[in-house]
Amino acid sequence: MIKISDISVCVLEQKVTTKIGFLLFPGFPMSCLTSVIEPLRAANEISGTSAFEWCLVGETLDRIESSAGIVFAPEFSLEAANRLSYLLVLAAPSVQFTDNRTTSRLRKIERHGCKLGAISGGVFPLARSGIVDHERLSVHWCYELAFAAEFPHMDRSSNVIEISKRHVTASGAAAAFDLALWMIEESLNEDVANEVACWFQHPVIRKLGVKQSVPVEKFDCEASNVSSIVKQAIAIFSEDLSLPVSVADIAGQVNLSPRHLERVFKHSTGQNPSGYFRHLRMKAARQIIMYTNDSIGDVAAAVGYASEKPFIKQYRSTFGVAPQDDRKRINLYRVESNRPVPSV
Repeated sequence: MIKISDISVCVLEQKVTTKIGFLLFPGFPMSCLTSVIEPLRAANEISGTSAFEWCLVGETLDRIESSAGIVFAPEFSLEAANRLSYLLVLAAPSVQFTDNRTTSRLRKIERHGCKLGAISGGVFPLARSGIVDHERLSVHWCYELAFAAEFPHMDRSSNVIEISKRHVTASGAAAAFDLALWMIEESLNEDVANEVACWFQHPVIRKLGVKQSVPVEKFDCEASNVSSIVKQAIAIFSEDLSLPVSVADIAGQVNLSPRHLERVFKHSTGQNPSGYFRHLRMKAARQIIMYTNDSIGDVAAAVGYASEKPFIKQYRSTFGVAPQDDRKRINLYRVESNRPVPSV
């Protein structure tokens, strides 16, 4: 006698296998790799099928060192990779393609029906390829300003994952797990995806439209005890940090006097608006210093300083080091030792 459960398994086995390739570059975050592979492996076990396969891909077959120092050997070169459902780029944000044929090979793979994507810092080399010029890309919050500086016309997103007809992007390792759960639901069903999430004690399945969690600045600007006027003022200031907006300008936009805005801001946050906005500019500047090679003058302009001198003075006051020296320290990893900048 044939059981209903046997029939359901047979139906699952008839589905086309989804094959995911991971295009690895030096310094890629290893957690982003395992955060996709492990839930897919579990989905195969739970469903009793081979619904998913995966492989490691490199520009060449040379071994690739992850951000954790663990070395991986690609199974295929990019030239030999084919019949993939997805090809996900995993890289540190500073990565450049070493083979000038990589972009044309990616385009060829995409033309054959493969959906390209990236996780975490991998969004940078994917964007540099020019293949995803007109689609929203999920960008990790710690890379957001550096990404905006390098790709000012690209549509970046603060959502955990972004999925379109042609491309998929995930902001970090936990987001990669959510991307894997989405793949499982698409290829198998929601019940299997839910069981996989429970296997790994992944408490909430974050689907499309969910914003990333970000650190807060000494207070939670979304908290109920924070004045709506203060929230509005912060939103106005944060909209474009390159504009040298004064407290008086913002006060005018929220229909308060500068003195009244300062009192409201101090009452809600314990800080004055000038100090808060200055610190926000410096945090943004450090992102650009760390993840780009922009000149100090360009960094200063990007965060609203008309000249380098006051910018450098404030940077040193905030971080205890001049921006040039901060970048040199980072470059010990990025250039002198030929290692990537930090990956998430």
